[in-house]
Amino acid sequence: MQCGIIGVTVWRRGAVLAAGFAIVAIALSLLARGSLARPSMSTEVGSVIARDIDPMAAANGAGGVAVAVRMNGRTLFFNYGLADQVEKRPITSDVLFNVGSVRKVFEATLVAEGVQRGELSLDDPVNKYVTELQGDYIRRVTIGQLVTHTSGLSLPTDHAPWPTRHYSLAGFYDALNTFTPQDGEAPGKQHIYSHAGYILLQLALERRYGRPIAELIENGVTKPLGMTSTLVPERGADGQTTMSPEFLARTVQGYSQSGEPIGLPGNQQGYFDFPGTGQMFSTARDLSILLAACLDDGAVNPRLWDALQMTKREAFRIGPQTGQAMAWETINTDGPTIVDKPGGLNNASAYIGLVPERKIGIVILANRGDVHPFEAARSTILPVLSRMWVSRL
Repeated sequence: MQCGIIGVTVWRRGAVLAAGFAIVAIALSLLARGSLARPSMSTEVGSVIARDIDPMAAANGAGGVAVAVRMNGRTLFFNYGLADQVEKRPITSDVLFNVGSVRKVFEATLVAEGVQRGELSLDDPVNKYVTELQGDYIRRVTIGQLVTHTSGLSLPTDHAPWPTRHYSLAGFYDALNTFTPQDGEAPGKQHIYSHAGYILLQLALERRYGRPIAELIENGVTKPLGMTSTLVPERGADGQTTMSPEFLARTVQGYSQSGEPIGLPGNQQGYFDFPGTGQMFSTARDLSILLAACLDDGAVNPRLWDALQMTKREAFRIGPQTGQAMAWETINTDGPTIVDKPGGLNNASAYIGLVPERKIGIVILANRGDVHPFEAARSTILPVLSRMWVSRL
């Protein structure tokens, strides 16, 4: 009897083990089938990116693209083409690009931090800090209008046809003091994108805090976030940057859309011949840290998080589908809102875009001019990634 019980017990254990192995085998089979039917997120995202980004890398090797994607709490990197055609240096996530007007996001963040600390107000007239400005129009322009491109200011350096004239600091003040609207513009009443407005915002920040803008950006944004490859070097002779040899060795060669080299690695362009007005340089890896900070609550210091969120809030409605925040632009289509900032020169193109509702973001950096990555990001890449996010819930 006892032996029979033991025998039955052993049989039952064997049956249970056999059934368990069968279940595991079936599960593994289903998992394998699912894996074949559903590629990894990295593969799926890479396919989406390649469709639009691969054509931006010249077939002859004159230029390339670095991409960072933030999605589902992960950061993925994709690189195409060459940083330098002559040296055959490949694009990597750690090469430095001129990011052009993406720099404005950093200055807007400084403004937001200052407002939160009670050190300045969006309603402050800019001549509270830049006291040289006493012209009839410029006296009515505020910090908030400068940071949202609603000041109405527009100098010849803000739009094509691009002039040859450069401004000294004194000449810049003269231009602002004598500025007269041509079409009835008034402070705060319209949206006119203005590079000059952000140069003036830079001067106001430097006056308020008594520090160069590069130092303010480092202490207020990049250092707290741990961004070690983002800098605002001065522009030296012949438009060359004054960055260190270590950074310069990692900097891309810029090309025109036709593939001709423009300047040397580190080339900077601008119309303002006084300190702090050079372009920012950064990497896809460094800007991916900014993506994560903008999207992931709790990933950064709460005060900096609040400032980043403040910069993204729409302040002025431009049209049915577009709006202006603090430096950032808002794109409202059939899907979730896109918040982004393009930048570029004739030898560089840059883009940073977010879908805050889905916690998705992308950085696209190219060492070619006029490839317009923002068009692909807004129309295809971010909408497709947003749908992909929903399908993975």
